[in-house]
Amino acid sequence: MAESGTRHSILWTAVGGAAQAASVAMPESGQAHGWLQILSLVVLSSGLAGLARQAGKVTDQVKRAAWLGGLFATVWLVGSFWWLFVSMHQVGGLPSPLAALAVLALAGALAIYYAAASALWVFAAHGLSQKQPGMASAMFAAVWTLAELARGRWLTGFPWGGVGYAHVDGFLATWAPWTGVYGIGAIAAWLAMRLALAGWRWRALKPLAAVGLVTGALHVFAPSFTTSAGASRVELLQANISQTDKFQAASGVRDALDWYDSQLRSTREPLVVAPETAIPLLPGQLPPGYWAELTQHFSRSGGMALVGVPLGNRADGYTNSVVALGPSTSQAYRYDKAHLVPFGEFMPPGFVWFIRMMNIPLGNFKSGDWDQASLLWQGQRLAINICYEDLFGEELAIRFNDPKVAPTALVNVSNIAWFGDTLAVDQHLNISRMRAMELGRPMLRATNTGATAIIDHQGRVVQQLPRFTRGSLSGTFEGRHGLTPYVRWTSSVGLWPMWLLCGGTLALGFWRRRQNGAVF
Repeated sequence: MAESGTRHSILWTAVGGAAQAASVAMPESGQAHGWLQILSLVVLSSGLAGLARQAGKVTDQVKRAAWLGGLFATVWLVGSFWWLFVSMHQVGGLPSPLAALAVLALAGALAIYYAAASALWVFAAHGLSQKQPGMASAMFAAVWTLAELARGRWLTGFPWGGVGYAHVDGFLATWAPWTGVYGIGAIAAWLAMRLALAGWRWRALKPLAAVGLVTGALHVFAPSFTTSAGASRVELLQANISQTDKFQAASGVRDALDWYDSQLRSTREPLVVAPETAIPLLPGQLPPGYWAELTQHFSRSGGMALVGVPLGNRADGYTNSVVALGPSTSQAYRYDKAHLVPFGEFMPPGFVWFIRMMNIPLGNFKSGDWDQASLLWQGQRLAINICYEDLFGEELAIRFNDPKVAPTALVNVSNIAWFGDTLAVDQHLNISRMRAMELGRPMLRATNTGATAIIDHQGRVVQQLPRFTRGSLSGTFEGRHGLTPYVRWTSSVGLWPMWLLCGGTLALGFWRRRQNGAVF
């Protein structure tokens, strides 16, 4: 009977992890579903609460909690970024068993954070009756959020698939300009554990109603933290060049040079944006006159182009950059990517053997500064970020440290072609939408294969180009002045308040456990 119960628990935990992955971006539709995220975490929370109530040797229950938390997180994370398999196998040529094993190993390593969080929570609550469910739920939210923070910050950070992104279209999205994605995840974790402990009794569900009322009040009565900085026109380019062709001289490179040159020169908009490494060669490697003629065209036309291109040389190092082509006063502007991708833009020590197993033209770039200046253009201040840099809202917030020169709009240039026609496209779009809500700024996305889109300061997709098609998107965006509460605290002290609040909650829970003999 015990073995049957264990198998049942493992099965439901795995199902819950898969549901949490789907909640961030549902297969087929790509939509986020916050209700499904909370429900999936209720499954894990119920299993952990059951362990905490069991009598017996505490170490046994803690070990089981670690296994459940680790299993849940491994399934969830594999389901969130399984598309890494595409870049390693289909693009890089790594044998499929090794590529699958690499994805599983990454997910399993990151799942350790959640295994530790689950074990710690059960240790704190083991064998105790339901005396303080509010405190127990707060402790679960604290340990879960600490796991999310650790995954997002340590070892360069890889917070892709974080639970907060499931709420980009949900009720809890109201909290984005206040607490950011980690705060939303903490609220969701508290709700999940509170539901697991409530047993659906109305009296126990009253705190959930209170959270709903507060969230509703914020949605209705919270002030608009930003004001209009005026509307501007933009054209976003999408060449749809497959990653297998992108760096092939006879196909992808020639295609990119011809198409982007034609589109950039023919634009009628005052601002045109080409995606990450739209020009896939160093300026010195381009056909004679190509770069000079493009530069001269924008110098004469009065328009502005932002173009992704690698820069540098062997002696000084290379950067993944965006340069501005326009009037002579703006031609010196460039943005160098600061948060580099391990294995993609630099080689972590000890992993050269792994890189050599794949046929991928990987760079060894150097990082740019974290607080690079925005580009001033026609009354707007444009803050550029490259690819998955928009995964780190606390780093983008650094550029708002001086309100007088804070960005009025964000520009993301990306190349998601590495991962084929997968949910990575939808997930990245939802990430950009969350950044727009947190920072109170529109996000302009120019990508190689999608999703090329204009997102307003409330995270709504105003216009979007069909994915995996070649074309351009012309439209209007409204820049914004003013700072959200999230920007005010993260631009000054980063995520430290979140770390300290979670750590303090955990310490308080242990203290109350010692005083009262219970956390429940």
